[in-house]
Amino acid sequence: MSKRKIVIEPVTRVEGHGKVTIKLDEKGKVEDAFLHIVEFRGFEKFIQGHPYWEAPVLVQRLCGICPVSHHLAAAKAIDQLVGVDPENLTPTATKLRRLLHYGQVFQSHSLHFFYLASPDILFGINAPAEKRNIVAVASENRELAKKGILMRKFGQEIIKALAGKKIHGILAVPGGVHKTFTKEEREYFLDGKEIPNVDTMIAWSKEVIDFMKNYHLENGEWIDNFAAYPSNHLGLVDKETGALELYDGRLRSIDSEGNELLNIEDIEYRYHFKEAVEPWSYLKFPYMTKYGREKGWNRVGPLARLNTSSHITTPFAEVERQIFKAYTQNKPNNMTMHTHWARLIEMLHCAELIKELLLDDDLMGTDLVSTGTPRNKGIGIIEAPRGTLIHEYHTDDKGLITKCNLIVSTTHNNEAMNRGVRAVANEVLSEKPEITEPMLNQVEMAIRAYDPCLSCATHALGQMPLIVQLEDTNGNLIDEKIR
Repeated sequence: MSKRKIVIEPVTRVEGHGKVTIKLDEKGKVEDAFLHIVEFRGFEKFIQGHPYWEAPVLVQRLCGICPVSHHLAAAKAIDQLVGVDPENLTPTATKLRRLLHYGQVFQSHSLHFFYLASPDILFGINAPAEKRNIVAVASENRELAKKGILMRKFGQEIIKALAGKKIHGILAVPGGVHKTFTKEEREYFLDGKEIPNVDTMIAWSKEVIDFMKNYHLENGEWIDNFAAYPSNHLGLVDKETGALELYDGRLRSIDSEGNELLNIEDIEYRYHFKEAVEPWSYLKFPYMTKYGREKGWNRVGPLARLNTSSHITTPFAEVERQIFKAYTQNKPNNMTMHTHWARLIEMLHCAELIKELLLDDDLMGTDLVSTGTPRNKGIGIIEAPRGTLIHEYHTDDKGLITKCNLIVSTTHNNEAMNRGVRAVANEVLSEKPEITEPMLNQVEMAIRAYDPCLSCATHALGQMPLIVQLEDTNGNLIDEKIR
């Protein structure tokens, strides 16, 4: 048997476009596997020359799924350019931004679990490809699909109320926000007359977590072992208590055994991180400088955040966190598929935080903007739904951006996703010469668990069909499947 190459292009049920290459030796064993991000990302360059106050608007166009995360990360950086640190924002501005952020995380987690991940969970890896979609979920589990759709809508309505529209809206301005919240807007989310209210969101989030826990009881061996591998974990934690923090905190990293590797202020990140490059991908590979490329990479996102934080501040989510942590005897969880479980706990946490803020009269305050002494450098770090998001901007004396550095969540997870692809490819493809759709889907599932936003990490245009080709060592086509 000759050496062969399998190409999966594009990876499906993720945001953006990527492909996977798997190389097999003469015996059909996997030699290596790669996740390629092949579209070029140019935001760091073409944002140069723009006035700094345009950044929170421009960078949203990186993505239509998580624009709020880029809006707020950029806003935190721009605040520093006008001399305002997070603790110097007014209470109203801080709480309005946090409400916007929690609405974004809630709707994004809902989108991923119900629309992208649940078909694999409900129908299994051997289900036909045409069945693994939200339409099939709605047909066979109408109540689950309905709740998923309405939960996402609730988060989107929060975004619309604050930013003017569900996608690419604007709330933040340098040093604060440009609008306040009204009593009518607040009642819309509390009274349940037009949409299910926030208490319903909390109840439904708890139900979905119960669904996931029951699924784990029935499929624990598979979930625990699928694409499981040791890693470091990185996330923001509360500066005083170490609690899970999504908007502003210290950067903390631990290794796979729980040993602390990093605990720094956000503005120090550039002294502790570097980015490596590979010729086969436009997506960089961040790592902690002290530990080097091989040992310094991190996972980010829901699983990492539950590993790096000491507790969750909201009561229902904290109960679920304790159950989640008890499964690994309170040690770091390195099981990739448990990311879905962690994501649902965060969804519940955000629903509880949204309720707390909706009941806070500071939301309707009128003190919206703070001022300070201008600087020429600003750094904003936030926990986007998919993980730690970093924005850094430098400006000249005219306020024009001279340098921009963005490290998005999916970039942090690049090494982790590549390792997941290799692990699953070795498990399911080695010494199996025939390409089967379930095999390919398992490789994609290792990527899908991270809910990657490939267009955040790249700048993609157009659409591609899914083409899987099996070639011999001379490049001759042996088999091809198109869907």
